[in-house]
Amino acid sequence: MGKTADLTAVQKAIIDTLKQEGKTQKEISERIVCSQSAVSRHLSGKSVGRKKCGRKRCTTRRGDRTLGKIVEKDRFQTLGDLRKQWTESGVETSRATAYRRVQEMGCRCRIPQVMPLLNQKQRQKRLTSATEKQHWAVAQWSKVLFSDENKFCMSFGNQGARVWRKTGQREMPKCLKSSVKYPQSVMVWGAMSAAGVGSLCFIKGMVNAASYQEILEHFMLPSAEKLYGDEDFIFQHDLAPAHSAKTTGKWFTDHGITVLNWPANSPSGICLGLGSR
Repeated sequence: MGKTADLTAVQKAIIDTLKQEGKTQKEISERIVCSQSAVSRHLSGKSVGRKKCGRKRCTTRRGDRTLGKIVEKDRFQTLGDLRKQWTESGVETSRATAYRRVQEMGCRCRIPQVMPLLNQKQRQKRLTSATEKQHWAVAQWSKVLFSDENKFCMSFGNQGARVWRKTGQREMPKCLKSSVKYPQSVMVWGAMSAAGVGSLCFIKGMVNAASYQEILEHFMLPSAEKLYGDEDFIFQHDLAPAHSAKTTGKWFTDHGITVLNWPANSPSGICLGLGSR
């Protein structure tokens, strides 16, 4: 019972009261049944428990706030650049310390999300489309067969730029990166729905209306039959030139397939899982 950390809030209050009444530390310790050293430490203001072990923190709160501003200014900097600017601001630390402080802020180094830059009209169309479908039931969405083409980079060891961001900041404008053209890659078409995934089609060359209709004929229709059987479904694709061509529209009409209204530059590839993560 002799440790200060063992004192309860009631005991500490009694110690303060008895001290004000002029009692000695020995009398107080006998009254509340604890060691005299515990009473002494409490009265001297050292009753916060054992001292923390380990090295003393080498940066101040002010210095940490400075690092936070550096990260906010440009989230695509390397750790070395962050530390260099932090050092130039007057905070001399190691690379490991800079990394720990950034992580303490909740930031992690991620591959940036690639998103198109939209004007006001495009954003409004996307908002209108989303508003129209916000009350769709699960049964309605389960009828949608989502599709997309996407290029996969075949170069290894080159992950490109990284971004410092917190959880939930994936699509924050400061954390987005414009797409880079044109790395060595392979293009793949795929489709998925609530019923499962369709077949993959590896595409050679450019996709035009004619080649896209061949993909629909030989890959989309068999996938739809596997996933939906004889039931009706809604097909989703974006507004790429091959998708929005008049001949492609006629192909869907001839086959009696309903196409989901999809605004320009909507992230269908991200929804499908084929886009950049």
